[in-house]
Amino acid sequence: MTEQMKCCRLEDSAYPRRLQPLEDKPRLLYGYGRLPKEHLPSLAVVGARNCSVYGRNMAYEFSRVLGGMGIQIVSGMAAGVDSAAHEGALAAGADTFAVLGCGADVCYPASARRLYERLKQAGGVWSEFPPKDPPLAWHFPRRNRLISGLADAVLVVEARQKSGSLITVDCALEQGRTVFAVPGRVGDALSEGCNRLIAQGASVAWSPQAILDEMGWNGKIPQKTRTVGENPGLGLATADKLVYSCLDLDPKTLSQIQQETGLPIGELAAALLRLQLMGAAEEIWKNTYVKGTNRVCPEASGPEHEKNKNGKHRSK
Repeated sequence: MTEQMKCCRLEDSAYPRRLQPLEDKPRLLYGYGRLPKEHLPSLAVVGARNCSVYGRNMAYEFSRVLGGMGIQIVSGMAAGVDSAAHEGALAAGADTFAVLGCGADVCYPASARRLYERLKQAGGVWSEFPPKDPPLAWHFPRRNRLISGLADAVLVVEARQKSGSLITVDCALEQGRTVFAVPGRVGDALSEGCNRLIAQGASVAWSPQAILDEMGWNGKIPQKTRTVGENPGLGLATADKLVYSCLDLDPKTLSQIQQETGLPIGELAAALLRLQLMGAAEEIWKNTYVKGTNRVCPEASGPEHEKNKNGKHRSK
């Protein structure tokens, strides 16, 4: 049976209190699932559609760790950073919410259908646009104010110097939200936006703990996750554990991993293959590996890494 769409009116008691102070708040919200809980912290995670492996992993890991701490994750369900953030929160069993730039009954991008259906059950999918409204380019900058508005802080993971994600930052600053940015490599085009934000005074998100500390969320929310890298649910063999603990979000070559683990090349290759099959390791190019997106259980799927076919950022 098809789930019935909900409509939340401005005068309803369920209308988000975080949106009430906005001058341009929508009078109607359409969606599925539920809205973010008022008594729990909420973090918006945004970034590039055509993100790097580093950006995708960072979005996933920050959302997994913070989501497991009881923090609600809000994003836009776009390919790249947005989808990775939702997937990380889902892997931790956390509440996560998507704000769409089209009608809430329109799955955009279409390739995110599986994620879309999961979000309807494990959080919510919402929009100010009426049912069946298509994903028009001008809708997305407008919806960004709701992504930041439903959150207490905004985390920018990866963004070009002229990225649509920076529209969300502008909205966040106007709304009085704290802005965090994940630092990136100097000279990397995908990191220019974040590095510039940090230079202009944004808080440096060098770890999930940095966000917890600055926002004062420590000790005020139930802790439901382990520290980054812990994953007893994988049930790894000794060699696999050694290799897994050596992997990082930054790429490492096969020779680097062998040097750090001391394993014979044959045993190392076998361990890497097993970890890849579990989703706990990923070969991003030949003989170069990063920690995989499956860090909770063998069944957990990593973030959906979709490509923006037209390559444009304007609809972010």
